[in-house]
Amino acid sequence: MTEPEWQERLRASGHRLTKQRAMILEAVENLGHATPDQVHAEVRRTSPSVNLSTIYRSLEVLNELGLVRHAHLSDRAPTYHSATGEEHAHLICRDCGRQTSVSRKELAAALGGLVDGKGFQPDYGHLTIFGWCQTGCHEQVEQPSA
Repeated sequence: MTEPEWQERLRASGHRLTKQRAMILEAVENLGHATPDQVHAEVRRTSPSVNLSTIYRSLEVLNELGLVRHAHLSDRAPTYHSATGEEHAHLICRDCGRQTSVSRKELAAALGGLVDGKGFQPDYGHLTIFGWCQTGCHEQVEQPSA
């Protein structure tokens, strides 16, 4: 998203354009996927006075405006990522923590029949599926008998 677009979206919604919000949005874009603590650490590299509550409030506003997206990739704080890239979901390995992004197109194809049959529109960008990856973690899981 170009700078004028996100600035206009903030103003149009009645929110102020602040230096802190610009730094937070830039940090999320630079980090890829990041928790509020990770965003805070990144922002503090150039602006040590920004506190964690500002990070949380700003991320909430940016998420509401569709400038960032969040997903729950663990049982801890949500993880934020830029809304400028392709919408995607996440596969998370419960053993090694490996994260794999899955495109909306792949998910729509996989869930198509279920979604169409239920008349439901998933929030693909918020979807996280936990399981075990194929790098050896799945071998440790007892497989149900067929």
